[in-house]
Amino acid sequence: MIRLDKVTVAIQRTDILNDVSMEIGSGTMAGLIGRNGAGKTTLMRSIMGLLPLRTGSIVLNDVDLSSVSPHRRTHHGIGFMPEDRRLIPDLTVAENVLLPAWAAGLNDTDARLAWTYARMPEVEQFADRKASLLSGGQQKLVALARSLMIGRRLLLLDEPFEGVAPALAQRLIEVIAGLKGEGATVLISESDYTHSRDLVDRVFVIERGVVTLR
Repeated sequence: MIRLDKVTVAIQRTDILNDVSMEIGSGTMAGLIGRNGAGKTTLMRSIMGLLPLRTGSIVLNDVDLSSVSPHRRTHHGIGFMPEDRRLIPDLTVAENVLLPAWAAGLNDTDARLAWTYARMPEVEQFADRKASLLSGGQQKLVALARSLMIGRRLLLLDEPFEGVAPALAQRLIEVIAGLKGEGATVLISESDYTHSRDLVDRVFVIERGVVTLR
């Protein structure tokens, strides 16, 4: 379970998130819907510890994340798929997927990789290809696979369908839908309900840094 309590986050002294409180239960898929600039990415980056909280707290399964450094949050099972993918172009697909597990020093990387490939066999098919040689949609698939290597408790997917061709968007939907029943909490951000409507159990709307439950 992830719980945000009265979270305020500022960037360059401007409040981007304003007194945000929200709770998502374990095994729940939730949507975070808002226009560009509403604060979706800021919220996810704050959960990852990439932006400091000005006020409030973020708790994951009774662990106060404010006391956990960003690089240690992977040990709490938090995976993040950024909107812009952030793959390393000169590394292979397999190396990009494995990178967070290596960085976290996990000792079950082979089992995690097999679990991920079983859900995304197309990623295994181009595992030896450099990330720079993939299409934008293929890179989105790799970014999702990378987040699955770590995100067994909480998975943050920032605009996973943005800029993706319809066929690949549908494949992303299938993979994300297949995660239901795996026990992870999933938060999917999107500018509207185009792709996530049939995926999520509950919806939060964010506007000008203020979150409401719909």
